Amino acid sequence: MTDLVPTDFKAVIRRFYALQTERIEAYRLFEEGHEAYLRTGPQYDFDHYRQLVHEITQAFLGISSEVLRIKEQLQGELRRPDLAEHIDALQHKEKQKLDLTAMLQMARQRAQDHPEEEGCHEKIQEIKQDIIKTQGALAEIMQDFKYDSEECD
Repeated sequence: MTDLVPTDFKAVIRRFYALQTERIEAYRLFEEGHEAYLRTGPQYDFDHYRQLVHEITQAFLGISSEVLRIKEQLQGELRRPDLAEHIDALQHKEKQKLDLTAMLQMARQRAQDHPEEEGCHEKIQEIKQDIIKTQGALAEIMQDFKYDSEECD
């Protein structure tokens, strides 16, 4: 294994929570960056936005990679396949949330560029509702993870 991932159970769990906090911060920066990008319309500063997307993508990849190493530790040496399953579910939902976030950003730009177009605002509301549902599922997974990881304390 790598030196980045601690081997004692409580340290692994703390690191997992820290990574989730980093992920939340990356989403916040992504959203703020997209709002700034929309303000540059109709010409749009795409180069700056593309750089932001690249940086955010790298952050998400790094976080996911470390979360998957933690999952492997929980599955193997720490003998907690139950927690590894929660991480599997979490990673799936996080991917869904990221996909929905990208869809929302595209829909917002479309609505800004084509204010006369029917259905744009409805589509944005639909995607927002899907994101809210996904965030609810993520919160539930995190709650289950917390409950199950504290069970052995």
